[in-house]
Amino acid sequence: MTLQSRIRLGLFLLLFISYAYFYQGGGWNQNSRFALVRAVLNDRSFVIDPYERNTGDKAIFKGHYYSDKAPGTAFLALPVVAVARAACLLAGVDPETFAGLAFLSYIGTIFTVSLSSAVAGVILYEIAAALAGSRTGGVLAAIAAGLGTPLWGQSTLFVGHALSAAFLVFAFGAAWRASQLAPPVDNSHAPNGLRHCGWIIGLSGGWATITEFPAAIPATVMAAWYAVVVWRDHKPLALRALVEMSACALTSAALLGAYQYACFGAPWHLAYSSEAGFEGMREGLFGIGMPRLHVLADILVGSYRGLLPLSPIAAVAAVGFGLARRHRAAWALSGLFVLYYLLLNASYHYWEGGWSLGPRHLSPALPFLALGVATAWQRSRTALRAGILACLLASVVLSLIGVSTTAQPPANVGRPMQELLWPAFQAGELGLNTATFVHASADPTNWRHEQEPRAAFNLGQKLGLGGLWSLLPLIVAWLVLGRLIVVQLLRPQRPTSEHTVPIQLGK
Repeated sequence: MTLQSRIRLGLFLLLFISYAYFYQGGGWNQNSRFALVRAVLNDRSFVIDPYERNTGDKAIFKGHYYSDKAPGTAFLALPVVAVARAACLLAGVDPETFAGLAFLSYIGTIFTVSLSSAVAGVILYEIAAALAGSRTGGVLAAIAAGLGTPLWGQSTLFVGHALSAAFLVFAFGAAWRASQLAPPVDNSHAPNGLRHCGWIIGLSGGWATITEFPAAIPATVMAAWYAVVVWRDHKPLALRALVEMSACALTSAALLGAYQYACFGAPWHLAYSSEAGFEGMREGLFGIGMPRLHVLADILVGSYRGLLPLSPIAAVAAVGFGLARRHRAAWALSGLFVLYYLLLNASYHYWEGGWSLGPRHLSPALPFLALGVATAWQRSRTALRAGILACLLASVVLSLIGVSTTAQPPANVGRPMQELLWPAFQAGELGLNTATFVHASADPTNWRHEQEPRAAFNLGQKLGLGGLWSLLPLIVAWLVLGRLIVVQLLRPQRPTSEHTVPIQLGK
């Protein structure tokens, strides 16, 4: 196994274990998506009438209820949950009991959302390392995105934001790789991987879009980047490569259209058009109007949903963008995606995201923002690097406090970290959520007093550890994997073959 492979493996395990360690329980958003999974597997239908009382996020059309969410998360989880459901039946466990549904939803979450987020973290490492010329900077950027922002909490929930972010990273990684492939000398054949990059961009960008519809814009921009690269450097092959990429993207569009036709009688009828309640969704374009400055301020620095109070490493990342000197196209597109999601979140009627830790609708931008950490690290001296590490450590600790107590603090808590999460964490009260996948809501006033059974847990609690001691196995895993990664970073990298030109990477 090469040095790079060991770093990738260590980083993947670090992220995946951190995500899979926590089960957050239910809530309107995840219950709506999981209701679609149950409807398909139990009833061979997209109608969620038997489960509609479990969620307030639903659409109603001609007297029947449907999930109001984009179907990508549910569709990706279908084969995973089907296998887990079969395992339950073989073990003599009813998959429709509380325990059975908790198991199915946990497995469905970690092998779709969590797994995709962990893989995206590895790809983000490779992109950041190449852009900044630093393997260490790449690792720090991946950890900053995956564990130092609210994206950690999103990666433990059966919702679409982290999954959409992961597929956008897949597409960005493929577009970046295509831009780095040298044109063939004789222009007679494509370099290895060029067409594969197009397939990944089409499939990943398409799936990101049918997971969270706003991803259509960055997905289209990445497809355009690929088209420019192919047309500029591989013109004789451009038509075939672009047709193949478009065909891959259209598979997701066709799946979405077929789903919407089956539900609403028209392939272009989005479920949000038939939203039950939420009158704000009828303003502008499904609730999106003009950006508001006070909302933008709240998204960035507010105590209710602000990013920077929860993730100070984000400020370092923003500075890193200003320090970038090479690969300007990649940095420009990354910054464009961050700006796009910022303005989109500030334009949305329900900008606060309901029960959420931090700005939920900004989540898909966080991996691209985190790329700046790598450049900030590479261009800093020792004293400044100590400050970067301190910001990253603070961000990871704050995220750990949130994910271990609840990744979805109730909307009526004005300052979630100060009023709920930190007091509960300090008292060793973890896994607060009492909502299950068959309860539409839970009374948050009872969370810290355990007047209702808690639905959330971490794996340490399942091993019999209580309070903060339940986090000990996770900390041990971090220490082991962290040592593995650091050891690899301290070793010099050698070219893998005589045809490979290694990226000049610093410490």
